[in-house]
Amino acid sequence: MSKNADISRHLEEERLAGVVVHNGLAYLAGQVADDASLDTEGQTIDILRQIDALLASLGTDKSRILSVQIFLTDIGEIGAMNRAWDAWLDTANKPARATVEAKLAVPEWRVEMTAIAALK
Repeated sequence: MSKNADISRHLEEERLAGVVVHNGLAYLAGQVADDASLDTEGQTIDILRQIDALLASLGTDKSRILSVQIFLTDIGEIGAMNRAWDAWLDTANKPARATVEAKLAVPEWRVEMTAIAALK
């Protein structure tokens, strides 16, 4: 973890930090499935599990998510993604959300998500 006064960076890699924390907010980098062979619903379940784990490592949880951006390689798969999303969603604390179709860096990835969450 690196710090820059009131900014902390976690899970740093060559080109990015997996999470940046500033001013009580956690900014999650794009999360993709660990197993790219899964279908859209399976990749979404995997990504949401990763988001839960990242938030827990920061002492917060999905009820504190403010915003999510979802990137699908095929917008026609939104139903499959939404099945996983709906099973995971804290319906009492829905975040703002945008879902778009986009090419992802690895052809096998079907879904990528970024999120902003408030810390506790």
